[in-house]
Amino acid sequence: MKLPKLTQEDKINILLAIFVAALICANLLGSKVTVIFGITASVGIFAYPLTFLMTDIVEEVYGRRKAQSFVYAGFFSLILVFILVLISLAMPPASFYSNNEGYSKVFQNTLRIIVASLTAFFISQTHDVWMFNRWKKRHKGKHLWWRNDVSTIVSQLIDTTIFIFIAFYMVTPAYTVDKMVAMIIPYWTLKIVFALCDTPFCYLGVKWLRAK
Repeated sequence: MKLPKLTQEDKINILLAIFVAALICANLLGSKVTVIFGITASVGIFAYPLTFLMTDIVEEVYGRRKAQSFVYAGFFSLILVFILVLISLAMPPASFYSNNEGYSKVFQNTLRIIVASLTAFFISQTHDVWMFNRWKKRHKGKHLWWRNDVSTIVSQLIDTTIFIFIAFYMVTPAYTVDKMVAMIIPYWTLKIVFALCDTPFCYLGVKWLRAK
């Protein structure tokens, strides 16, 4: 059976699906903490960089407006997910359901974490789209690797800083500004590594999206 050829709209929809899936996974799975190269990090760090990669690919081919539409789609998707999670947690379990305590522990986030996640996502992603577009104009469409890396690295710093401060600042007296900085720097360093590693995939994604 011969598979139908993908249209440009099909390709955009595939990239949007990856973007939203990665974003939701980063938030739902992110409560688990692991250690990577000696740095304590959320397992969501494997999914979240994909969102920056998707918007960079789309913006390179279709421009800032289309990439920003991904950010809006992701933002409203997150709001919907959080609402549905809250409803699910509020619903009483059936008498024979024995895993409600574990279910609640996995999915229950404080309001402060939710606000931190939404705020950090929207501001950092919007900045990434803007900065990528700015460097594209300045370099007249050349040096894709530069705008892909620089826009992502700076935006990841913004994302990490906003999230850490909103989520943890002064939760206890020990969580001072110095403590926040000590948490931000190693986590951001790890994100830089991921950003540099995704550059070849950005080129491949752009080539695939442009192909008729």
